[in-house]
Amino acid sequence: MHLTATDLAFAYPGRPVLDGVSLRVSDGTRLGVVGENGSGKSTLLHLLAGDLRPGRGEVRRRGSVALVEQELAAADGQTVGDLVQGTLAGLRALAAEIEKEAAGFDHETGDLRRLSGLLARAEHLAAWDADRRVDVALTRLDAVRDPDRRLDTLSVGQRYRVRLACRLAERADLLLLDEPTNHLDDSAIEFLTGELVAWRGGVVVVTHDRELLDDVATAILDLDPSMDGRPVLYGQPGYLAYRFAKNQALHRWRQRYRAEQERARVLAERLDTSYEGLSDEWRPEKGSQKHRRATRARMHVKAADRLVQKLEAEAVEVPVPPARLAFPDLPAMSPGWDPADPIVEVRSPRVVADDGGVRLDLPGTRVAVPPSGRLLVVGPNGAGKSTLLAALAGRVALGRGTRSVTAGARLGVVTQETALAPDRAAPAGGPDDVGRSGFDAYAAEALELLGRGELDPEHVVPVAALGLLSDEDLDRPLAELSAGQRRRFELARALLHAPHLLLLDEPTNHLSVDLVDELTRALVATPAAVVVATHDRRMRADLADWPVLDLS
Repeated sequence: MHLTATDLAFAYPGRPVLDGVSLRVSDGTRLGVVGENGSGKSTLLHLLAGDLRPGRGEVRRRGSVALVEQELAAADGQTVGDLVQGTLAGLRALAAEIEKEAAGFDHETGDLRRLSGLLARAEHLAAWDADRRVDVALTRLDAVRDPDRRLDTLSVGQRYRVRLACRLAERADLLLLDEPTNHLDDSAIEFLTGELVAWRGGVVVVTHDRELLDDVATAILDLDPSMDGRPVLYGQPGYLAYRFAKNQALHRWRQRYRAEQERARVLAERLDTSYEGLSDEWRPEKGSQKHRRATRARMHVKAADRLVQKLEAEAVEVPVPPARLAFPDLPAMSPGWDPADPIVEVRSPRVVADDGGVRLDLPGTRVAVPPSGRLLVVGPNGAGKSTLLAALAGRVALGRGTRSVTAGARLGVVTQETALAPDRAAPAGGPDDVGRSGFDAYAAEALELLGRGELDPEHVVPVAALGLLSDEDLDRPLAELSAGQRRRFELARALLHAPHLLLLDEPTNHLSVDLVDELTRALVATPAAVVVATHDRRMRADLADWPVLDLS
């Protein structure tokens, strides 16, 4: 057993996050962790790794632990080589210790048991093969291999792949992964899946990737509150078994909630009727059997009190079931549009990066999105999927080619990397967003769109009505939200002005599996046009009947 967590609870100031979490991880256990954004998935990994202390409960660990977070903050001047050497420092120290122990070993007085233990540990970790494993992992994950390349010159996804490669080569007893497929293409995910299935220790993986859960997970821990308010461990392997079991549980929950609401209503009506009778009995006619009527009045008081007690004793406090995504009814086009004209079109686009590298080059290619059209953009990392969507959105300059957009067309855009920084691409982005609440940032976006004439006041989509974030979360500063909650807010912001065209770059990144299912169904049904660039294998399968542009 490498990990045992018992009745964990954790809260940030004024905000409880986790309560009643228990789990066990041993060799061969591959535990998938799912839950709504803000449910505490990343926090749980930090508790398991020992980076955070629980407010209640206990975590016991045995062996080495490796945590791969969603984001890597690069230190000044830190290079790829520095990261590799730092990650493998423990393995190198073990190899050096063995060499030192063996060099001075005396067969008569030496500690053979200690030397055997060191050798067994080194064999288990394949310590002498670490450099080759790093090189293989960097290659298979399509990560930067130049040891002199500074990490702060790499994108978020590039940095993540370098660190993931190092952690896979490290072979810790307990591997903790936070959304590992967010920045991986198909071949990289295939490599990761093989590594996890063959992992000799235990694995805990937080992921929205339904295909990865199907391929890897031996059990799934759902941090979303259940009917009794506690997380649920689903012991059957795979996502489909989990989805079926959870759907059944949600159906029972909603039935129970409706029944409890109806029972409370009936009891309340009976209570009102009883008090009305009490009021009538409390006003007897003067001089007519007032002692008997007073007695009957006391009986009514007791009956009413008993009903109150019954209401309190029998009412099972069934919490409100989780909200569903309320995707708005987006328009297909405005009056006067010619259905034959595309909403947006690019021809022979070429985009050159600041350093002179070519980000996208599609000579002789026309990409046009008609009203209510669909387009699925696929391809490996670096093929130019994000750049193509940015070109369609008009957010990058074309070094060659043309872009045209129908007058009056409203575009909703969700970029791949959500960040609260001055270089953020969304129109209302910038340093002011850091301290703003969701409500304030949404209002600022609406005012900016109104000022540019891009918002029809009759078609404003209220952020609180989408079911993406609670009022409590929308009142908090955006900087305090989790990556998944910020991702939900970006989706809400893209829907604010009821766009005719949605451009979604890796829309499943950081979202919960429940929301991914709901979003996929909404994208299939919406009258608006939709362009999706995704590496998510299950989403691609769900959208298999869409036209596909393969940039590989």
